[in-house]
Amino acid sequence: MKIQKKMVSIRTNPRWSLPQGQLLRRVLKASPVSEYLVYVPTTNKVDSPVLVSVHGISQSSWLKQAELLVPTCERHGVTLLAPGFNDQQYTDYQRLGRKGKGHRADLFLHRCLEELNTTTGADTTHLRLFGHSGGAQFVHRYLMAYPHRVESAVVSAAGWYTFPDPTLKFPYGTRTSSSLPGVSFNPEAYLKVPVMVLIGTEDTKSEDLLSSDRINKQQGITRIERARNWVEAMRAQAKAYGMPSLVNIVELIGASHSLADISHEIPHIESTIHFSRFTNSSEVSIGTLN
Repeated sequence: MKIQKKMVSIRTNPRWSLPQGQLLRRVLKASPVSEYLVYVPTTNKVDSPVLVSVHGISQSSWLKQAELLVPTCERHGVTLLAPGFNDQQYTDYQRLGRKGKGHRADLFLHRCLEELNTTTGADTTHLRLFGHSGGAQFVHRYLMAYPHRVESAVVSAAGWYTFPDPTLKFPYGTRTSSSLPGVSFNPEAYLKVPVMVLIGTEDTKSEDLLSSDRINKQQGITRIERARNWVEAMRAQAKAYGMPSLVNIVELIGASHSLADISHEIPHIESTIHFSRFTNSSEVSIGTLN
């Protein structure tokens, strides 16, 4: 695959200014120290869906993960956006970027989306999200903070989770925190977002996980335990609110934590791409999207 390394100058008008069929690396006009990747499919149409890909803690996974998703986006006519959360400006991106811990990662994504809409005409208001590892941390927290912007989300192998517990301050729970001004969590909104949690049965190593007595007691020791416990907590909250649970977990036999195993996840990502909860009059279980 040919990657365009040279930064492309940004034209605010007219739309359709980006080349199609190429994975482009671009500098955000509003912030020259920030970059994102974008792929516009050759079959692109006005208001085409957008898949946001959020990479793990290793900056090297940014490009690799996007490359792995390009064929899917081309097949389905979906525009791909992959913000680059570099470790100089976005040291706390997994937790949306709390005060005093780098730039706000959620607001950076919003600026990328604004620019993408201007340059491609893609629908940047109803997002499909995919994140792996540290990116999965960002994705599930983003959908809980901005459910009105998310059609569906695929959360792959997160290291730890924000639990739907309003008695615990963010990022451990959903109680509003001064470290993230302007963000609040509404269960009756985020419980309406279909979420698929993916975890490999071989993803059992705990050496690189954030570990503390507080997190381990709440969530478990391994990624598998933490994924299962978060899903159960989300389901329990939905039941408490008298709502159907739209959170599902898929355990991928033989898959580990390696990004190379993303091939196991592609069919599950594809199953969510064209689902639109905003135009569907009935509640749909995430299980029907498998």
